[in-house]
Amino acid sequence: MNRAALVTFVALALSACVTPEKRVRTALMDAGLSQPIAACMADRMVDRLSLVQLNKLSGLKSLRGQDVRKITVEDFLKRTRSLQDPEILGVVSSSGLICAVKA
Repeated sequence: MNRAALVTFVALALSACVTPEKRVRTALMDAGLSQPIAACMADRMVDRLSLVQLNKLSGLKSLRGQDVRKITVEDFLKRTRSLQDPEILGVVSSSGLICAVKA
């Protein structure tokens, strides 16, 4: 097995160990949410959304690189709404509200 194939195999093996909750939490943090709120939301969302819906949330990475202090809740929800899945929007909205109140 050549070195490139070995590196690819190891990367795939490690990515398989990442839980959906960790992937969602990371995506939310990449989208600009704080770690505590992202962790709270991810915990709620993995119980309420399918894996297909959770994978759609990776599209929120489009907020990466923006000044986190300038990302409004409205902007975040607008980006979530652009995924065109009312269930995702409902779960993200309710989870965001509940987790923001807890924080």
